Amino acid sequence: MLLVIDVADRTPTEGVQSYISLTDIERGFHVLKTEIDIAPMFHRLPDRIRAHALICFIVLVLHRVMGMRLKAAGSKTSPKRALELLRQLQRHRVLLTDDQTVVGLSTISFEQAELFTSMKPPRPGRQRKT
Repeated sequence: MLLVIDVADRTPTEGVQSYISLTDIERGFHVLKTEIDIAPMFHRLPDRIRAHALICFIVLVLHRVMGMRLKAAGSKTSPKRALELLRQLQRHRVLLTDDQTVVGLSTISFEQAELFTSMKPPRPGRQRKT
């Protein structure tokens, strides 16, 4: 493989590092498009462009943290599969009358429960102490 760099103030090592960083960024965009399903957005206002870029960056960081936590826990589940499983969870709040509300959570499967154990987020349906 031959890598040509046309920036005079970079050493060959810095050029290779830039190339590696570029492929890492491209891999991140691929994950955003395929595994996370973030569709392209067309903004023209600078504040909206920055906000969209920030949201994409945060989502990518969370995706990588999810992958690291799964790997550290010895789980063979990929972040993509984990998201597929977690998307199935639903929380319902039904207002029956003015003073009667029913709240429910879909049943958590064994595989979903293992994800909560591996990634260590608070389980849905439990009250947080504030």
